[in-house]
Amino acid sequence: MPLVEHLRELRNRLAKGLLAVAAVTIVALVYSEELMQFLTKSVPTCGPNVASNGGNCAIVSFNTLMAPFSTTIQLSLTTGLVVASPIWLYQLWAFVAPGLHKSEKKYTYAFVGAAVPLFSAGAYLAYLILPISVKVLISLTPEGSANILSLGDVLDFTLRMVLVFGLAFELPLVLVMLNLTGVLTGRRMAGWWRGVIMGVFVFGAVITPTTDPVGMIALAGPITVLYFGAVGFSLLNDRRRKRNNPDAELDDDEASVLDLTPQAVGAIEPVGAARALPEQATGEPGGAGVQRANGYDDIT
Repeated sequence: MPLVEHLRELRNRLAKGLLAVAAVTIVALVYSEELMQFLTKSVPTCGPNVASNGGNCAIVSFNTLMAPFSTTIQLSLTTGLVVASPIWLYQLWAFVAPGLHKSEKKYTYAFVGAAVPLFSAGAYLAYLILPISVKVLISLTPEGSANILSLGDVLDFTLRMVLVFGLAFELPLVLVMLNLTGVLTGRRMAGWWRGVIMGVFVFGAVITPTTDPVGMIALAGPITVLYFGAVGFSLLNDRRRKRNNPDAELDDDEASVLDLTPQAVGAIEPVGAARALPEQATGEPGGAGVQRANGYDDIT
C-alpha cells in the first residue's frame, strides 16, 4: 500500500475515534451534574443546617467565575475519552494490526484482554477507598476552621486515585509479558520478592493519603497477590519453554557445552583430483559435445 493510502486510512481511523469521543462528550455534558455528584460522593458534604467546623464535613464550591464551565468541560472530555476508549483503541489497533506478525497479534490480544479487567478492578478499588481517604484528610482540620473544597480539586484527586490504582494493577501483567517475550525469567522475578513487597507497600503508603494501614493494605495486598501469580505463571512458562527447547534459557553470550572426547580416525579414503578441462569432465578423448578448432578446444 502506498504512503498516501496509509495516510488516508490513518485520517479515517482518527476521524472515527474523534467522532466517538465527541458523541460521548456531548452526552456527558447533558448529565454533567449527575456525574459530579457521583464523583464527589466520597466527600462528606455538610447538610443545609450543618456548619463546617473542623473535620465533621466539608463544603464543595467553585472558587472562580470560570470554574463551573472549565470543570464541566474537563469532566465531560475525560468521560468521553474513557467511555469511548474501546472505539478509538480499536481504530488504532485496526491501523497497526496489518503490520504485525501472527504471534505479535496473539500477544496483543492477550495483553488487552487481561489489561482491561485489571485496570477496572484497580479503579473500582480506588473508588471504594476514596471515602476513607477523604474522611481521614478532612479529620486533620482543626476546630474552628471550615473545609471549603474546590470541586475541580476533588475531581482531580478522584481521577488521580483511579488512574494510579488502575495502572498499579497492570504491574503483574507487564511482568508476564516480559517473561513471554524472553526478557525476564520466573526464577529472576522470584528472587526479587523481598524488594518487590517492600516497594509495593511503600508505594501503597505514599499513594494512599490515609494515616491508617487500611488504605495501604487495600492497595498493596492485591498487587502482592497478583505479583506472586505472575511469578507462578512465569515459572510454569519457563518450564514449558525448557521442555520444548533445552537451550532456551542459555544466554546469547554463553558458550555451549562441547564434547571434547577424542574420536578414532577412520581409514583414509582416496580423493580424485578435480577435472578442469571439458574432455576431462566427460572422460572422453574428444570431449562429447566439445567444439574444437584447429586441434584446440574452442572454449572461449
